[in-house]
Amino acid sequence: MKKNNNSLLILILTVGVFGIINTEMGIIGILPSLAGHYDVSVSQAGLLVSLFALAVAISGPTMPILFSGINRKTVMMLVLGIFVISNIVSIFTTNFTISLIARVIPAFFHPVYCALALSTASSSVAPEEAPKAVSRVVMGVSAGMIFGLPVTSFIANSGSLELALSFFAIVNILALLATILFVPSMPVKEKTSYGSQISILKYGITWLAILAVICLNSAIFGVYSYFSEYMESVTNITGQMVTGMLFIFGFASIIGNILAGKLLSSKKNIRAILFYPFALGITYLLLFLFGELTIPTAIIVLLFGMLMGIGNNICQYWITSAAPKAPDFANGLFLAFGNLGTTIGTSVGGLFIASMGTRYVVISAWIFLLLAAVFIALRVFKYHSRNAATN
Repeated sequence: MKKNNNSLLILILTVGVFGIINTEMGIIGILPSLAGHYDVSVSQAGLLVSLFALAVAISGPTMPILFSGINRKTVMMLVLGIFVISNIVSIFTTNFTISLIARVIPAFFHPVYCALALSTASSSVAPEEAPKAVSRVVMGVSAGMIFGLPVTSFIANSGSLELALSFFAIVNILALLATILFVPSMPVKEKTSYGSQISILKYGITWLAILAVICLNSAIFGVYSYFSEYMESVTNITGQMVTGMLFIFGFASIIGNILAGKLLSSKKNIRAILFYPFALGITYLLLFLFGELTIPTAIIVLLFGMLMGIGNNICQYWITSAAPKAPDFANGLFLAFGNLGTTIGTSVGGLFIASMGTRYVVISAWIFLLLAAVFIALRVFKYHSRNAATN
């Protein structure tokens, strides 16, 4: 019975994370429509995305700590309630400033729910099963990031902009109701002081993990952010085929999440993490060499999708395993520095595209992967080797 309860809890957390990430990322696909709706330029409408991401990056290290001592069910309901209200305001307002405020306020609470969901999933099972439980919640992150955009765009094109915005609200309402009805009260039994949580930043292992995550996310999203453009300009496929490729990518990413849970809970997890930058680098090499051909690109899409799903889990695991005594704060760091990596990778990738062409965006990713491999290796040989020697 306990196993079934844990499975239901993790499912609810996954849906909740999907709703929150979908609110963040899904809006990208309807920015032109929003610009027309609010009578602003597309670049101004882009503030709905950039300010949301900025709020997440700012609040990531702090907000999870502030809420770490409160009953977890209460926090879940509070955050989901804030997202539901903001979603409903976005549906009915025609004022851009109000819409912007309705986006930024919940963004500050985004890391609270996601960090809590990841740490709750981890603590709900035996330690050796934690990576598998976390991978299921990260599946919600992947689904929100990858499916949110095309699904929202499809709803807006087939129905209306208001209907697309309603999709965000509906998912969050379902997660809120499920939390109220099925999630038990989860009071914090042992509250960790703010000071002891923040103290993990004193240790080198934490910063090596953070630097590796920044570089890995830069390498992943530096290419993914321009993947549609890559397929259109380099592979020369149509818009509908690009959408189909992105859906394939999304399903492959979910498979990657499942594989990551098994890899990270195995005894060879460190080897898998060490090998990951090289596996992604080889995939980018194949993309560079065969990206002009449709069928090879479709196969590469599958590989890239699976590796992205695995990479999301590795990033979360790499930071939280460096700070096991402060899981909420560590997950907040994962969200904050993951977003920072996404911003850096997208910016640097854009510079390579502007100066050399879309095909050469993979070069920036190789640079970040090389740096990530160095930071991962430093942590492994400095800390894991020491532990192995003392055991």
